[in-house]
Order: sequence, then structure tokens, then C-alpha cells
Amino acid sequence: MTEKEKSRRNEKGDNIIEQDTISAVSTALGQGAVGIVRLSGPQALAVAEKLFRTPGGKTLQNFPPRRLTYGHIEDTDGTAVDEVLAVYMAAPRSYTGEAVVEFQCHGGTEALRKILALTYGAGARPAEPGEFTKRAFLNGRIELTQAEAVLASIAARSEAALKMAARQQKGELAACIRKWRQKLLDLIVHMEACIDYPEDDIEAVTYRQAGRVVAEVKQGLEELLSRARSGRLVQEGLPIAIVGRPNVGKSSLLNALLREERAIVSPIAGTTRDTIREQLLLAGVPLLLADTAGIRTTGDKVEQLGVERSLAALEQAQLVFCVLDIARELSAEDREVLAASAAKDRFIILNKADLPHVLKADEIKARCPAVAVLPFSATTGAGMEALEQALAAYVFGQEGRLSEGVYIQNGRQEALVRRACSSLREAGAAIAASLPYDCIEVDLREAAAALGAVSGQAVQAEVIDEIFARFCVGK
Repeated sequence: MTEKEKSRRNEKGDNIIEQDTISAVSTALGQGAVGIVRLSGPQALAVAEKLFRTPGGKTLQNFPPRRLTYGHIEDTDGTAVDEVLAVYMAAPRSYTGEAVVEFQCHGGTEALRKILALTYGAGARPAEPGEFTKRAFLNGRIELTQAEAVLASIAARSEAALKMAARQQKGELAACIRKWRQKLLDLIVHMEACIDYPEDDIEAVTYRQAGRVVAEVKQGLEELLSRARSGRLVQEGLPIAIVGRPNVGKSSLLNALLREERAIVSPIAGTTRDTIREQLLLAGVPLLLADTAGIRTTGDKVEQLGVERSLAALEQAQLVFCVLDIARELSAEDREVLAASAAKDRFIILNKADLPHVLKADEIKARCPAVAVLPFSATTGAGMEALEQALAAYVFGQEGRLSEGVYIQNGRQEALVRRACSSLREAGAAIAASLPYDCIEVDLREAAAALGAVSGQAVQAEVIDEIFARFCVGK
């Protein structure tokens, strides 16, 4: 929170935020048909009234909330700046949970800049990145997972990513986490009552009952973790390095995947000297491709730099396309590439499958561990369907598609759920050993705290600031 923000409680006892009024352009920069300037805060309506004029002279306050009103924005000297539609949303029925006013004006850069400057002059201040969504979270209108889903929707690079983010905005993950956390809190409260009031007629928690609760919650969280990789890859993209010896067809594979001549292809070995990076959508998954220079020992100083960059791309990749020539026996350079990629998840692509086969897929798979070994022809496109199916299975599991389950969206959430599972394993061991309740409670509280940090019910202010700093200004 800024220094001007301070917590208080409303009549219902809910935490809300008393703060200044903020303003920002909420549409993309540049020219467009429509641009939106958004105000939020206790003085949003008062600031808007200083700028907005209707033909009949009525103020926004005289019109029903959440209804578009026609008028003009005027400069301080009464000069018309732009023709706009204005809408006022009274708290708490707005995106932020506060009073919000939006001006829908023409989308020219100068009009937006001028209206924004006028809002500052009338008492608003510039909004920080993500501050509108941050206020929605701090005012209790959304949970932290839902706020992260807003960012995921903006950054979505595929239909699957957008669908997943939309479900999280509805609160599916938040509800799931809240349910498991509440079971742990109920168990903790019952145990504490037994410890603190042994003389009262409170039914004791048996170790068997506690074990059942812990096992149930742990199983639910492990199911979430089983889909965590799929969720992250759909949202963030799958980094792939295309590696192989020189002239094996790496650039041809890149061009075939992109369906355009992006990389230079030549029969001369060592054509690619630098790493070429491209993105595409394949099997519903955003792929972050890096076509690399051929890996081999060379005395050429420039080519050596290319090989070093190839090895760096290989190290950074989550999946490797290791390309071999199906029409030739394995060379020493091929074996060097296979050894360099052995520790990675990899697809071995047997390129030039339109030529007579010397390498056999079954033999390669038996000798070289890989997620998949796939014959492929960059010339004819043969094998593309099998490659897409293998990618879908790698990301989504055997179903090969996004299932209807609840998904973890990012590394922060995954790390916290893993921490909760670890604490529950410790609690399960303590229960099995019939340790005292207070020893078991330590692990249960750690698990509950980790789950609370996922949804934002128990999270440090620095973490909140870091999350919302990733947003664009105006959201």
C-alpha cells in the first residue's frame, strides 16, 4: 500500500481501503476508435463532475449509476476537449469495489492525454501498474488467484490459456483452495479446544479422524499439482530448443513448423550462426522456439560463438527437439548432441523421412531415452500430425487436451501448494507416530498458512506489490 492508504472497517466489519482517487488510460496506447479514461476512489465522482458537461446541464450524479451518459469534457477555460460517453458506478458495485467513473472518448493519443491531465488537475493522481485490480483485491471483491487470472487473460496467447484464465476469474481455484484450507482450520480449532479445555465435554479428535482429514486434503492438493505443469505451460508457453549437428535439418524443421521461410536453409554446413527465436501455436500450446547453430567442434571463432549460444539455449529449454538425419548412421557429432541433451525432456526428430531410412525409430528409442521418437519430413510435412499429438500429450497428459479440472496458473501458486503438501506429509507422520496434538498442529498451521498465501488470505504485502507490479497501467 502507499503511505496514503490505511485499513479501516465499514459498517459490516469488512476490511476496506481508505485512499486517494486514481486515474489512468485503460485502453491500449496508440490511435483507435475508442479510448477509455478510468477513475477510481472516494472522489471519483467529484473529479468527473469538474470535467464533464451534459447538453442539459445535469451532472452525472443526476443520472442512474451504470448507465452511459452523453456529454463533453471541457478544459478549465470551458473549451470543449472531446465528445464522450460517461458512466458512473457507485461503490461497491464496480470493478474495484469503489466509486468508479469511466470516460469513453475518441481513441486519439492527444485526446486521451489531455483528458488524463485534466483528471490529475481536478484531484486524481496517476494510477500505479495494476492498481485498479489491486484495489479490487484489497477491498475484498476478488481473491488473489482471481487477480492473477486477470493478468493471465491479458497475456493469454491461446484459446486454451484464455479459457483457463476465465475459469480462474470465476473463482474455481480460489474455491478449491478455500475448501481445503477450511478443513485444516476446522481440525486445528478442534484440536486446540481439546488441548485448552480438557475438563469440558468436548469430543476428542482421534488420530484416525485427524489422519483422514490430512489424507483427504493432501490428496486434493496432489491432484492440483498433477495438472500444474499443464497450467503453467498453457499460460506461459513451452520453451523449446531445436538442436542437432550442422546440416541435419534444424532450420528446415523450424520453417515447417512456422509454415514460412523464416530461417535460411542451405546444403552448406554451418549456415546458422546465431539463435533464431520464434513463437507459434501448435496443438493449442504456445511454443517458444529457439533454432540453434549446429553443435560440433570447430576452429571457426564465429561458429564457436554460435555453438556456445546453442548450448545455452539447450540449458534454458524445458523441451528439446533433438534432430537426427534418418537417412544416415549416427555420427560422432550426433552422439555429442544426444549426450548434451540427455538430461532434458526431449523429442528425437528423425528428419528427412522422405528418404530411405537408415536409422530405425524403435532402435533409437531403445538406445536413447526420450519422450517421443518421431520420423518427420520437413520437405513434405509428413509426421506433423504425430508431432502435434505428441506435444499435446506432453502438455495435457494422455487426454491430449485441456480437461475440466481446476488448474494452478503459475509458479508462485505451485510452490505454495507444494509447501502445503510437504507440511501435510509431516503432519501425517506425526499422527502415525501418535505425537501430541500441539506437535501435529505446527505442521497443520504451516499447511494452512501456505494455502492462505495462494488465495491472498494470509500473504505478505511485498508479495502483493510484486504480483500487481506485473500488470499494465490502467488495469
